[in-house]
Amino acid sequence: MISSAAYLNLDDPAFDVTSDEVHQAQDDGWFAETPYGWAILRYEEGTALLKDRRFRQGNARWPDQNGVHDGPWRDWWQKTLLSIEGDDHMRLRRLLGPAFRNKTIEAMRPRFQELANDLIDQFADPQTDGWGRVEFVSQFAEPYASRILCLLLGLPDEEWPQVAHWADDLGKSFGINVRHDLPRIEAALEGLSGYIEDVIADRQVNPRDDLVTTLIQAHEDGDALSRRELSNALVFLAFAGMETTRNQLGLALQTLLARPDQWAILGERPDLGARAVEEVMRVNPTVTWVTREAIEDADLNGLHIPQGGIVQVLSHAIGTDPRAMGDAVPFDITIDDRPLHSGFGGGIHHCLGHFVARTDMSVALPLLARRMRHAEADGPGEWLPVSGNTGPVRFPIRFRPSA
Repeated sequence: MISSAAYLNLDDPAFDVTSDEVHQAQDDGWFAETPYGWAILRYEEGTALLKDRRFRQGNARWPDQNGVHDGPWRDWWQKTLLSIEGDDHMRLRRLLGPAFRNKTIEAMRPRFQELANDLIDQFADPQTDGWGRVEFVSQFAEPYASRILCLLLGLPDEEWPQVAHWADDLGKSFGINVRHDLPRIEAALEGLSGYIEDVIADRQVNPRDDLVTTLIQAHEDGDALSRRELSNALVFLAFAGMETTRNQLGLALQTLLARPDQWAILGERPDLGARAVEEVMRVNPTVTWVTREAIEDADLNGLHIPQGGIVQVLSHAIGTDPRAMGDAVPFDITIDDRPLHSGFGGGIHHCLGHFVARTDMSVALPLLARRMRHAEADGPGEWLPVSGNTGPVRFPIRFRPSA
């Protein structure tokens, strides 16, 4: 029986899940102890646990773990797709599925390209010193993610700043300062929920070619989504889809700009956009850990997890585990046979909207690389803690505009 393990202080805002401390713990063993239960540090054990039916998502306990035991946010959180389990979870995934079919999202690729180019046009001209400059979060990542969300939901494009503001504040649900941020989170939940309720009511009377109408019309008879289920799902989509895509785009630029050769290759070969997304999410994911809860006593390679025990699969650690990935070429967008990363979760809780995120990012990254040559960070920027959900708050970049 395993008697001891490293301790990683995940609830410390200064803790970095990509740090040498984590990699040292990974060298010493496949798991560590944390304030949020055990952390899985190696690829083989992490991917196996995400598929293990003795464990469920475990996110339902996140409010309680942060000292939030009642209130509107906690009540809503319990009803999101992340928290619901078993037959109810599978039913919701099945009913929401028609809005996320690959063919439907792939048909939107030209619209994504047009939007990305329009945003780049607004900052692509060089300044007097020959450099172009952009604050990447506010001038590209946030409007791109938010306007795609508006496109999917059929919302007026000009309303994206308000939707983004709500989504940004509600996105603090995934952070490690939830209790401190609760007033902002609950105000955003109230605002976004009311807005979505109005959209649903409108689409029932005035159907359109959008995701909301698709979900309403696909299940009008029989085992349909209830009004509450539809509202909860759309509010969750609005904040999770915007925040994670915005953050992941920023992390993609951080990763690629640190490797100028890879940035140059991507600009020359747009066909590598999809590979770039996978490689970035493997080494620098916005979702830095994936939670699971034991629904029965479970023994894992000598570690006993009691019923109710919480386990965190550390996404960066398992995605960079040299036992699975090799360490000769740590990052290369031309490699197409890497093991699957956990940036979209795994098992029955694999992200329902993953194809939307994969498509919009695979469109944006090659266009940015082609039009922003020799790009580099223009100062340190401002970043969320590298724990929980991470990403840039401000990320200034300078570049040589393409001809």
